[in-house]
Amino acid sequence: MAEVRARAPGKIILSGEHAVVHGSTAVAAAIDLYTYVSFRLDSPLPTENGDGSVELELKDMALVFSWSSSRLKEVLGDGFADSSTPVSCSPGRIKSIAALVEEQNIPEAKFWLSSGVSCFLYLYTSIHGYKRGKVVVTSDLPLGSGLGSSASFCVSVAGALLALSDAISVDTSQTEWFKFSKNELELVTRWAFEGEKIIHGKPSGIDNTVSTFGGMIQFRSGELTHIKSSAPLRMLITNTKVGRNTKALVAGVSERASRHPDAMASVFTAVDFISKELSAIIQSPAQDDISITAREEKIEELMEMNQGLLQCMGVSHAAIETVLRTMLKYKLASKLTGAGGGGCVLTLLPTLLSCTIIDRAIAELDSCGFQCLKAEVGGRGLEICFS
Repeated sequence: MAEVRARAPGKIILSGEHAVVHGSTAVAAAIDLYTYVSFRLDSPLPTENGDGSVELELKDMALVFSWSSSRLKEVLGDGFADSSTPVSCSPGRIKSIAALVEEQNIPEAKFWLSSGVSCFLYLYTSIHGYKRGKVVVTSDLPLGSGLGSSASFCVSVAGALLALSDAISVDTSQTEWFKFSKNELELVTRWAFEGEKIIHGKPSGIDNTVSTFGGMIQFRSGELTHIKSSAPLRMLITNTKVGRNTKALVAGVSERASRHPDAMASVFTAVDFISKELSAIIQSPAQDDISITAREEKIEELMEMNQGLLQCMGVSHAAIETVLRTMLKYKLASKLTGAGGGGCVLTLLPTLLSCTIIDRAIAELDSCGFQCLKAEVGGRGLEICFS
């Protein structure tokens, strides 16, 4: 059997987090940091009573989970979904999958992995039933830090599983990275969204869309528009390594909005204008160094304004403020990305900025115990290759 590899990018929110929940526009983009999945379907066992297994290896964590085909069939029953038609995981099925995951004795310190492992089992058994196979996952993305690691996982797993299914017809001799057709990508993102629902409950669908299709999107009240950058954008992403509770942060913003309705309405309106202006600047042509620099200066100003408004919403954090102060020393503009309260901070790296300054800034952030990642913004979405 052929072995397929898939990679799907993480994402950043360039503008509009939190305010988007209250009707404002937001801008999100793929980054060139990926989750990688390899998937191999094993040949059927020669004997009728032989029992194969479904295996998931999380290589970065040195964890392997395995379920025998007979155990899966015993707990989940005979039927499974048609791989060309994504279906929501029923409460009963979620309960059965949770029982199968519990049998794996996930270390208590990593118990948060349970929802991701459940998502994997749901996608695997829905697309391939109980066929023997092995999936190996590695990732460039720090987990739970607002960079879309769960969507990247769901998209890359769904992409790899579908590539060896009847739902998608591909040339298995292609050893270079390639993209599925638009319709096939639509199928992947619908499956990934069902996986995201297992992990997050009520995801927006934005993360899996960006991870599947790549590039940049502008979105407001469920309406998505793909936008194209006229020039490359580079960001330094600083992971503060401070964990946070996204639901609590979202609820906190809503509570503040109910206490100060007029003031917060003005904050959300300002964010809406910032996102729309940012989207227009990103798409505007920039032919030479002068126009590129002017464009980047405008983006920096909008990032700083957006960060000020996020502080008004009460979602900053001491660690985020430390990153902002550090980068200001180097005259670099930053903002938090995602839920805030910790997580990651974006810093625009201007095209003409010297490597020496970047290295100095990174060294200072490293000394604070933060993790720094450089990323190109608005890159490629899901890609597949065979080996």
